Amino acid sequence: MNKVFVLQPGEDWIVDRFVEEWNEDNKDISVKSPHDADVIWLLADWCWDKLPYELLQTKKVITTVHHITPEKFDQNAKYLFFLRDKITDVYHTYNEITYNFVKQLTDKPVQLIYYWANQKIWKKTEDKASLRKRYNLPDQFLIGSFQRDTEGFDLKSPKLEKGPDLLVDYIEYKKSLLTCKEVHVVLAGWRRQYVIKRLTDANIEFSYFERPSHAVINDLYQCLDLYPIASRCEGGPQSLIECGLLDVPVVSRDVGISRQVLPMSSINNDLRCTSPSIPDVSGWKLPMGYAKYRELILSL
Repeated sequence: MNKVFVLQPGEDWIVDRFVEEWNEDNKDISVKSPHDADVIWLLADWCWDKLPYELLQTKKVITTVHHITPEKFDQNAKYLFFLRDKITDVYHTYNEITYNFVKQLTDKPVQLIYYWANQKIWKKTEDKASLRKRYNLPDQFLIGSFQRDTEGFDLKSPKLEKGPDLLVDYIEYKKSLLTCKEVHVVLAGWRRQYVIKRLTDANIEFSYFERPSHAVINDLYQCLDLYPIASRCEGGPQSLIECGLLDVPVVSRDVGISRQVLPMSSINNDLRCTSPSIPDVSGWKLPMGYAKYRELILSL
């Protein structure tokens, strides 16, 4: 039976949690050292050079490509891709858009396997009214956004692939429609400077929770009436899965896994032409969400 080592980025980001979940729930085929592995899974594909190239040459290697932003896939990115391609045995992607992009770049096999949805950590806690009171949120129409979407080099420019400009455009549109109830925006995460400035300039009220704990984000989701996904490029996003597990209505641009979990009536690159619905991730819950990954690892 093949043993796998899963590369962790160590950045206190979502992929670190993926690795922790995998190792906890798949102890029978997981090892702590890459030297003890038959298979190395580069789940943090951008960190692949943390491991010795000579070691990767001696192992079976799965490379996960979360997403590729075409506008940022320059000559240097291509060079690094092709260098890593030499030690990759099989690629894994989460969505069809990335799958089709990677297929054009390599003659190695590419597997499309969806995310797993961890219902053990995204779960309902209290009723909406109680949670709104706890977090001092108003009894208004609450729109949520929990992501990083301002560029780090100046802390004011929009990270365009995350679509913060489109997000605020949509919030302004939504506010113009709601005559009987005020719109209030719930922001979480860090590097939200662009959205905060836009909302302030538009006189739209918001509450900001900077870098909250997982437990707080879990609660904040349950306070919402709507979660718009305005990204131009995504691997997921994870918010689709989290909203699905917590019954939060979503509208989305046609990115990432949106077509796998939402009806087409909720998907449009012009968010004004959508109707909210709750993502269906019932088939991705644990432990079945691990099954195809285990099959891939054991088949190498």
